[in-house]
Amino acid sequence: MSDKITKIDEIDLAGTKGKIMVSTIEEPYGPNSESVASIGISLKADATEPEWKVHIPKANIAQVIEALQKAQKEL
Repeated sequence: MSDKITKIDEIDLAGTKGKIMVSTIEEPYGPNSESVASIGISLKADATEPEWKVHIPKANIAQVIEALQKAQKEL
């Protein structure tokens, strides 16, 4: 995995001591692989690695945001 990670935001995970970390990663799967947005979730405030991670290609970000907005309305 690339070591070119740019932190975008860190958000308190509601109802826990954990965090949601949003970042971008350049060449996450090796040389010439496309950059991704990365969302990591840690249930512990002092965790060095998130328990869950998802990588979202740039081409899918708008669609994922739209789906999350729909989910928010359903909750």
